[in-house]
Amino acid sequence: MLKLRPYKCSDAETIISWCKDESSFRCWTSDRYDHFPITAADMNHKYVDCNGDCPESDNFYPVTAVDGGEVVGHMILRYTDAAQQTLRFGFVIVDDARRGMGYGKGMIRLAQRYAFGILGAEKVTLGVFENNLPAYRCYQAAGFRKVEQEVHRSCRVGDETWRIIEFEMTKAEYAKTEPPQG
Repeated sequence: MLKLRPYKCSDAETIISWCKDESSFRCWTSDRYDHFPITAADMNHKYVDCNGDCPESDNFYPVTAVDGGEVVGHMILRYTDAAQQTLRFGFVIVDDARRGMGYGKGMIRLAQRYAFGILGAEKVTLGVFENNLPAYRCYQAAGFRKVEQEVHRSCRVGDETWRIIEFEMTKAEYAKTEPPQG
């Protein structure tokens, strides 16, 4: 049974092992690290010592997805506004050996439940590179809608420019997709 739990420093080694090349690493981290590969110490430094590069102390929530005690996925949740009404999902990754098995969508759905039901968010946002079609489809399947933008953000990856597609979901939209609990 898939569950989310708080990230542990001991998760880092497993999580970074899923990025076999710089392209998959950048799909996961964008430009948030200045080098590849990273070490578990690099990841833990960013998360623990630097609070995920978030200036406020109570707006960064790294979580790990586990199934039967095995680490199968990871992501972060962070507030993007002072009123703590909008959460952004990021650093979403699933064990490369388990992709296509529903773990991504399951992890996102659990994070949505936590964001809206526990943290009280009114909106959740995320960005995905347009060349990351599996992630794009996963977010759509989890109920996110593409946000039409006049100006598209992008990121330099090596000699390429990767365009970022924004997605969002409001609490009201989520309520229409969430099955009754009980």
